[in-house]
Amino acid sequence: MATTKNINTKKPFQFKQFTVNQKDCTMMVGTDGVLLGAWADVANAKKVLDIGTGTGLIALMMAQRLPEAAIHAVEISEEASNVARQNFAESKWSERLKVFNTPVQDFAKFTDHRYDLIVSNPPFFSGGTFSSNEDKNLMRRTVRLPNGDLLHAVRRLLNKSGRFVMILPYIEGLRFEEMAQQYHFYVTKKTSVLPLVGKPVERLLLEFAYEEQPLEEQTLVIETDKRHVYTDDYVALTKDFYLKM
Repeated sequence: MATTKNINTKKPFQFKQFTVNQKDCTMMVGTDGVLLGAWADVANAKKVLDIGTGTGLIALMMAQRLPEAAIHAVEISEEASNVARQNFAESKWSERLKVFNTPVQDFAKFTDHRYDLIVSNPPFFSGGTFSSNEDKNLMRRTVRLPNGDLLHAVRRLLNKSGRFVMILPYIEGLRFEEMAQQYHFYVTKKTSVLPLVGKPVERLLLEFAYEEQPLEEQTLVIETDKRHVYTDDYVALTKDFYLKM
């Protein structure tokens, strides 16, 4: 997936209204997280949950977009939880942000919280061989968070009128759509994301709800036929966050 910045660094990543420290976090700031945080429909959301928050990027974007909402984040990695906690504390929304260092499966069983909006940039790759970077593999694969577990947790945590929003690679997204129907979730909004004009779809942005509704379907292209020249649609979506957008 094309990115708007050189993000292959563990230096702090500066956005317009907040900074993301990522020094001790395997999964760093990337285009997928920014896309999801900017694309999610936040209308009427007073309580939001970010599943697998990592650095806390998407939770911070939710806090920026929802000035009065409570934002909770769940993260299984202790190191990443500490990074997110630091990023939350250093933001101007610290009083509304909270991270829970626990598997979402356990969180869903024991919490009394219910959410109007749940967002997730989840692990997605379940094939191939493991590399030497074990922590990154555990994050990227569905070893710790199988899709069925994720859907089961969301059913326990989402209000009846709430929305569940996520981003996945194209094929994994199609498979997730099929599985979601078994848990009585319906796709209400879908955006196919292309990295460049003329290239195949690489990502799906998906919104789910409990009740079936007419599907709102769109396409988003990130870059034009020239590298680092961004489409008007992508600029409009992300300009409130990126410093130089």
